[in-house]
Amino acid sequence: MLTLLSRCRFAPSLPHFTPSRTKIRVSELSFPSHIATRSLTQRGSSSMSQPTAESEPNSQNEEKKAGNLDDVLVQYVVLRRDLIDTWPMGSVVTQGCHASVSAIWSHKEDPHTLQYCSPENIDSMHKVTLEVKQEHQILNLSEKLKAGGIAHKLWVEQPENIPTCLATKPYPKSVVALFFKKLKLCK
Repeated sequence: MLTLLSRCRFAPSLPHFTPSRTKIRVSELSFPSHIATRSLTQRGSSSMSQPTAESEPNSQNEEKKAGNLDDVLVQYVVLRRDLIDTWPMGSVVTQGCHASVSAIWSHKEDPHTLQYCSPENIDSMHKVTLEVKQEHQILNLSEKLKAGGIAHKLWVEQPENIPTCLATKPYPKSVVALFFKKLKLCK
């Protein structure tokens, strides 16, 4: 039997609950022979971006490791350089956030989106933020993505009716990287 010591991710309503002493017992799992019965612990950390040791090994994770490492799920976000140069940075970042959330929410039942946002992957999302020079380029990119069957959200700021950015739903990198190869990283 494998015993995992885990930090609780949710605030419990029980006053006597202490996350550092919570034990989760896992049984009837099949692990590769090199993973013997062991205890995993995680040191306390306040950072949400650090990987956790509490995710269990499973056949899906093993398949991912054995597969193409370059085929990670990724969400592309494309911003307009002309807006970055003229709008406050916070406003441009907000536009990218709107597009990203909208693309994910619009495809919340998609298998790639579910995997991208799953509890075991939520702390290791991959996003690539790129830029185009002007409005006509973001509109052309949106048309190319539509023609290629790539689901995305072109964010149009209202009431001004200004296309500000776009974001794809999460895809394997090998499926979408070709559409973005000529664009520069946003700096």
